Amino acid sequence: MAAMQPMTLAEKLVARAAGLQTVRPGEVVTAKVDLAMMHDSGGPRRVAPMLERLQAKIWDPERVVVISDHYVPAVDAESAGILDLTRKWVKAAGVSKFHDMQGICHVVLPERGHLRPGMFVVGGDSHSPTGGAFGAYMFGVGATEMCGVLVTGEIWLRVPETILLNWSGRLGLGVAAKDMILAMCARLGMDGGRYQAIQYTGETIAGLSMQERMTLSNMAAELGAQTGLIAPDSITKEYLLGVGVPESAIDIAAWQGDAGAATERHDFDATGLSPMVAAPHSPANSAAVGEHKGVTIDQAYIGACTGAKINDLRMAASVLKGRKVAGGTRLLIAPASTRTTAEAAADGTLAILAEAGAILLSSGCGACAGYGAGVLAENETCIASTARNFKGRMGAGSSKVYLGSPYTVAASAIAGRIADPREFLS
Repeated sequence: MAAMQPMTLAEKLVARAAGLQTVRPGEVVTAKVDLAMMHDSGGPRRVAPMLERLQAKIWDPERVVVISDHYVPAVDAESAGILDLTRKWVKAAGVSKFHDMQGICHVVLPERGHLRPGMFVVGGDSHSPTGGAFGAYMFGVGATEMCGVLVTGEIWLRVPETILLNWSGRLGLGVAAKDMILAMCARLGMDGGRYQAIQYTGETIAGLSMQERMTLSNMAAELGAQTGLIAPDSITKEYLLGVGVPESAIDIAAWQGDAGAATERHDFDATGLSPMVAAPHSPANSAAVGEHKGVTIDQAYIGACTGAKINDLRMAASVLKGRKVAGGTRLLIAPASTRTTAEAAADGTLAILAEAGAILLSSGCGACAGYGAGVLAENETCIASTARNFKGRMGAGSSKVYLGSPYTVAASAIAGRIADPREFLS
């Protein structure tokens, strides 16, 4: 009997979902979905009319998670109506896994123990690759594809090639995963992932916390990848045990790529990496912070699934402690989840942010997606810890958004201009 050809992690995950022993890049397979996630913006209000026309029901309500995060809290009658529709649909459809106003879907999903290594997951949002940080194959789909998944529990896909983004070295003071991904966007561009499977590897990745890994996987979308994988390890297991996933459901050994599997590889060195800033209007417009130092800002925004988890808030607090936000500059902070807010309150992080003059907003997608509080007026300039800075995304079309890590956003809020966080860290 011939030995099985070595497979990448992505290939193993897809093969399992497709019920096959092996798969190869380029093959088209039908995969069974372990979990489908939707939010209030692209979820029930989009799929409910389709399901009604088809006179179809959900294949398995226990495998569906719905999270309200875009229109929360309601700021007008339209957003209130969308949330009302979402709540009523969830109840009528028998979906018990509904997290209403608890935070951003990509943070709430793992926080509530819905992800684990080996799963095949689809999400109704482009940043769904975040799930790849947990050794799950997760990617974003539109409402039409989501409707098909809800009815059949399956989806087809072309088996992807695997692109390894290998990191060596140690991150310096004031440098974070956000700087790593902005550096990758600068080198590879927003189509560098070619809608294939990115896998982050190397000693630098192994040393990152789960929340920093989530930042990398999340922004695989900005590299144009279908998903952004990190092979599970002891750090993955510790996180999942902490959110209530049974130890028996956490298989690390099975979800590793094989030596000799065919991949493309790009190498990066964390040693000497500077804080990075992306200029308007693309994450690919990234360069060392010194290239943009001195740009005056009206607003600093620490929010979004990419930039407002508990470790992100702690990064900002380490810069802001004992300092004040510059006059004429506003610092807005929207924690990624209600659990994040509670944790930041308990450990003193929120007090540091408030004393510095930060304004606390509710948990949700908020200004990152151009909703509710924090949107920009004409010709205003903002630096944000969000994933995207596309023209008009955060408000007026003439506004300008720069991207940086929470360290850099906090430093800029103190200076009133784009600043290097290393100047504020001992």
